[in-house]
Amino acid sequence: MKYTKLGNSDLNISRVCMGCMGFGEAGNGQHGWTIDESHSREIIKKGLELGVNFFDTAIAYQSGTSERTRRKRGICKICIGAGAP
Repeated sequence: MKYTKLGNSDLNISRVCMGCMGFGEAGNGQHGWTIDESHSREIIKKGLELGVNFFDTAIAYQSGTSERTRRKRGICKICIGAGAP
């Protein structure tokens, strides 16, 4: 895995970012193609094994269930987000 600095910080993040919009509860959000927690965990685990340490998540994804799933697993030490108007 290749890494890069996050902005002007000392944080090294993977150049590959795993998008988490499709993780969470399918019945609780914008779309029905969401992957449940068990399958999400397998995908995230594989990403971590391959060196991914940069995850795109937001409280808006699947009405917050994506972020709660990721947070329960302790995947992210630092999360940066922006609120929607």
